[in-house]
Amino acid sequence: MLSRVADSLYWMARNIERSENNARIMSTQLIHMLEASDQQVMDRDWEEILDICASKEDYYERYARMDRETVIQYITLSPMNYNSLQNSMIYARENAKATRDSIPDELWQLINRFYLDEKTQQDQAMTTQSTQAYLKDIIQMSMTAQGIIESTMTRGIPYAFIKIGKWIERAEKTARILNVVCEKTLRDSSDTENYYYWLTALQIVNGYDSYIKEHPPTMDPKDVLTFLIENEQFPRSIQYCVDHIMRATHKLESGKISHYSEDLFELLTGIQNEIRQTDISEMTMEELMEFLDHFQNSCYQVSRTFSETYYLVEPVHANH
Repeated sequence: MLSRVADSLYWMARNIERSENNARIMSTQLIHMLEASDQQVMDRDWEEILDICASKEDYYERYARMDRETVIQYITLSPMNYNSLQNSMIYARENAKATRDSIPDELWQLINRFYLDEKTQQDQAMTTQSTQAYLKDIIQMSMTAQGIIESTMTRGIPYAFIKIGKWIERAEKTARILNVVCEKTLRDSSDTENYYYWLTALQIVNGYDSYIKEHPPTMDPKDVLTFLIENEQFPRSIQYCVDHIMRATHKLESGKISHYSEDLFELLTGIQNEIRQTDISEMTMEELMEFLDHFQNSCYQVSRTFSETYYLVEPVHANH
């Protein structure tokens, strides 16, 4: 396969996954905004949403203060934010268009139709209701795209590049979410607030139902962290994502480790071992934040090494 086609498949998958993750986070935050009584707390929450979905530093380079409506627009539609939902979908469509011979036609039609439909609605005023509808449309589009990929694509090289892009993006996002929530927990020791923070973490990774089936309806931080970091069955846990990156890479290489892929396999094996040798239940919040910081850096190294191994192009805005 040509490296430019592989590159487009990889970044198509990452941008679809990024748009879904950020849409889930925004949707959860808008619901909490309606329920909140403390405006000061909500404004602080928007800063944290920026940390997860974009870059707080980039935002403050363009805007003098934290303004709820400006943040919503910045994360959803702003052309100045590389990671805005609109930009992610533009990048996904561009990459899908470049790989039409390698992806199901239904997938291209889905992404292209979503792009065209949303383009016709851009001039309309964005209310809370219309923003929520937009976020739900993105989530639905992403889940439908995944269904098309899983049910119609042969498990060859194009499929492997798509899956690796998806799992890298998802692993990094889960770590970013948990890091922000750990920081919030350290800042506020209230049991009520802690319950709310960890409930939110589960909601924005769509993991509450799965978690509650395994645990009583209490939000013990260590239980939530163990579930979202080490659970080998939940498809948004860090462990699950890393294992699937490794499996897809093995599939790509037909189970062999060649001289050009040795660094990639060594890096992935090291990350797997670090996770399995880490006892989440015994770590302080400070230690957990260090672990999650380190893992996010490892995700960047995996992405860079993967790109170098297969001659892909690493965009300047690839990471937040």
